[in-house]
Amino acid sequence: MGSLHRTSIGTSLFAMALALPAVAQETTPAMVSAAEKEGKVVWYTAVDVKVAEGIKKAFRAQYPNIDVDVERSGSERVFQRVNQEYQANIKNVDVVNSSDASHFLFWKQQKWLASHTPPDAKKFDAKYRDPDGFYQTWRASLSVAGYNTNLVKDADAPKSYADLLDPKWKGKMAKSHPGYSGTSLTGTYAITKALGWDYLEKLSKQGVQQLQSTTATPKSIASGERAVMVDGNEYNMFMEIDAKSPVKIVYPAEGTPFVNSPSAIFAAAPHPNAARVFQNFIFTAPAQQLLVNEGGLRSVHPDVKEPANRTPLTQIKLLPDDPQAMLPQIADIKKKYTALFGN
Repeated sequence: MGSLHRTSIGTSLFAMALALPAVAQETTPAMVSAAEKEGKVVWYTAVDVKVAEGIKKAFRAQYPNIDVDVERSGSERVFQRVNQEYQANIKNVDVVNSSDASHFLFWKQQKWLASHTPPDAKKFDAKYRDPDGFYQTWRASLSVAGYNTNLVKDADAPKSYADLLDPKWKGKMAKSHPGYSGTSLTGTYAITKALGWDYLEKLSKQGVQQLQSTTATPKSIASGERAVMVDGNEYNMFMEIDAKSPVKIVYPAEGTPFVNSPSAIFAAAPHPNAARVFQNFIFTAPAQQLLVNEGGLRSVHPDVKEPANRTPLTQIKLLPDDPQAMLPQIADIKKKYTALFGN
């Protein structure tokens, strides 16, 4: 059956979802039946491939008649792809996840998003839910520093961003580039708010290797290519630690950037019912626990438990994200950063 086909049930459910902005919208048998007729959901996501495939497998186990087309890329690439498709009047994406919360503010302003509140998201603290129901925090992560324990003794390891300016680290560090990574953009902006652009100017004189993704920097120090990383996904560091890689996480004394990663449904989703079934599923406690256990991510779901060997968020000084303030500055942030560090 064609991807744009909608049954009368599907159409009425779609209209109902748009009309109820703040109401938790349950997965009903009628919705599942309509979703099965649509056949699939198209998911653009910036989450790690392993995690995305784990979510897909868990969803298919519960809904075997609804396939999931996973389109995984970095957050900035996801953002660019959606915008380019919509400018060309191509409506391909159903559900989107990005590590840059400002993307959702932009899409909301464009009136591209559908208002839909997964039942489990109603349990979240209000700061993790758009008041109009257009997006909610699906996952969260931290942009941490770190080092290779074979190359750096614990006693000599940096404990703050200020420590990274020590000449002994010159030519030995890696950092992700905010022009490619949403996590890096959010984290870099948080650092500029806390320490100012003067700090990044000084850091740029340290011969810092530039990598496209915050998934690449943990790999760089794990392999020994670089001794220290300025930023990287905490969850990738957990994966490296589980794999017995010689790395340790640093939560900088000045604070660690908190990266809010929402999820949303597009109003013109070609598979509107499958989109809602999928969105509801990925916010459930079991799916959220999968993010934490298998992906090393953080969840704001109150029923999710952190592994015993993980530092609780309550014990980490956080630099909060501020997508509202960051949105109008994104182009300038990328321009300034590139002027300092290159492409």
